[in-house]
Amino acid sequence: MTPAESDGEFTGIHCRLDELLADRGMTLTELSAQVGVSIVNLSVLKNDRARAIRYSTLRAICEALQCEVGELLVMA
Repeated sequence: MTPAESDGEFTGIHCRLDELLADRGMTLTELSAQVGVSIVNLSVLKNDRARAIRYSTLRAICEALQCEVGELLVMA
């Protein structure tokens, strides 16, 4: 069960941020510095607790990780 499921707010979307960071040898701190988003906000996204994400944030994360949106966010 994902954290969002335990809160009763299951969205059906899973964020693969941990996996993509590991694949690229990048830390959450490094990503935060590159995209200008706080570690706390990235952690919320990473743990499937985000209720929304700005397109500009999504684009910045995907550019930094050199991935497509569909690689970052998948149906759970």
